[in-house]
Amino acid sequence: MLQSLAMAKTPAPETSEPRFDEVLSRLRTIVERLEGGNLALEDSLRLFEEGMNLCRQGATVLDKAEKRVEVLLATADGGTTVASLDQPEPDEDGK
Repeated sequence: MLQSLAMAKTPAPETSEPRFDEVLSRLRTIVERLEGGNLALEDSLRLFEEGMNLCRQGATVLDKAEKRVEVLLATADGGTTVASLDQPEPDEDGK
């Protein structure tokens, strides 16, 4: 009984939105096939369309991740601290 209660409280994983690494992997596969040049025109167009859709999905996933980071960096006064991921934080002297 305890096991069934614990299972009932565990949220189901979201399957509606693909993971970024899955999107990127599929995009790489599509690019390789398109660059191979051995596809019929219809197949190339279908893959190109799929690639463009995946590109939009990947951008959406990245946008959501960026918003989550901004929320996590929210300051106590309600403002938001935006930190560049590739820049080191300044030391106490502001340098």
